[in-house]
Amino acid sequence: QVQLVESGGGSVQAGESLRLSCVVSGGSFRNYALGWFRQVPGKGRNERDFVAAINWSGTSTTYYADAVKGRFAISRDNAKNTVYLQMNNLKPEDTAIYYCAADYRRDPLVVVTTSREYNYWGQGTQVTVSS
Repeated sequence: QVQLVESGGGSVQAGESLRLSCVVSGGSFRNYALGWFRQVPGKGRNERDFVAAINWSGTSTTYYADAVKGRFAISRDNAKNTVYLQMNNLKPEDTAIYYCAADYRRDPLVVVTTSREYNYWGQGTQVTVSS
């Protein structure tokens, strides 16, 4: 059974930073495509917005939503079965519940950016940014 547990959320002022972590247990972490999504109040699970994604190739190709490009960075540590989301220069519009997601991919080059393609999800961690 694959389980994902996020941590690192909190309340910060605009311009500050947070680092989210997501520990993945079960399955083969090094063969997972990984992603971060966020959900704001009033939107359902199927309306989670893509934030960032990373594949499992040796070069760890990444992809970001335009809204976070240049401010957020996704990374993975295969030795710790953990994916991170470093969030810098946070803005009030970044306020949301952040979810990590994982899915097995045979092709190491695949970067998955759509929520419906992920089979495994964490429980979410709240990030609140005040102005």
